Amino acid sequence: MRNLLARLYSIYAALIFILSFLLIFPFILICIWVPGWKKYGRKINRYWARGYFICIFLPVKIEVAEKIDKHKSYIYLANHFSYLDIAMMGFIPGDVLFVGKASIRKAPLFGYYFKNLHIAVDRDRLKSRAETMKLTDNALESGSSVVIFPEGGIFTKNPPEMIPFKNGAFRLAKDKQIPIIPVTLSYNHLILPDDGKLLVHWRQAKMVLHKPLLPENFDSERSLKEKCFQTIQHQLKIDNS
Repeated sequence: MRNLLARLYSIYAALIFILSFLLIFPFILICIWVPGWKKYGRKINRYWARGYFICIFLPVKIEVAEKIDKHKSYIYLANHFSYLDIAMMGFIPGDVLFVGKASIRKAPLFGYYFKNLHIAVDRDRLKSRAETMKLTDNALESGSSVVIFPEGGIFTKNPPEMIPFKNGAFRLAKDKQIPIIPVTLSYNHLILPDDGKLLVHWRQAKMVLHKPLLPENFDSERSLKEKCFQTIQHQLKIDNS
């Protein structure tokens, strides 16, 4: 019975996702095509994400350790265990660009939207990685923030244990002196596990926005990376104990 309910809920969640995206897509197209309006497309994106969780009756508890200036640039770094993570990052305030895998661009409609409003990287191509760093740099210079999953994808085999972080985000933070905000997504691996079944299990979700890590307070990229990793992993341990 539990699996049947999970299957029905998953079908409902998928239908709401598709229908709601089709509803907002024409407005996103306008924002893509009109010069200077891309930030409004990302704003629609944020409202859509928040509305989606309401429509599927999935409550999200958000804890903010310190008030965030939505007009300031940050690098948001989060653990990545579930496909639900991307939608939940829509709760982050301000104009935010996602840095995601190039394969997203192949998805019908959604790929077009992501390619034009966010940043896609092909980690197997050195040139693509360089272009991604340039686009990310440009976004930060323009006053926007970026979201990066520093594990590089959903790779861990034992959530809530993370795999080691990649270096790119921390190098960027040190070079540009941009604060990092660690983000813990506590229960997404339980709500939508990466097990190939695509079953959504109802329970309250949780996002923790930790205190900003200021690059000038760390003597190296490595120490900054270690602190960010420890902050997120500690919260995951507390919430899943």
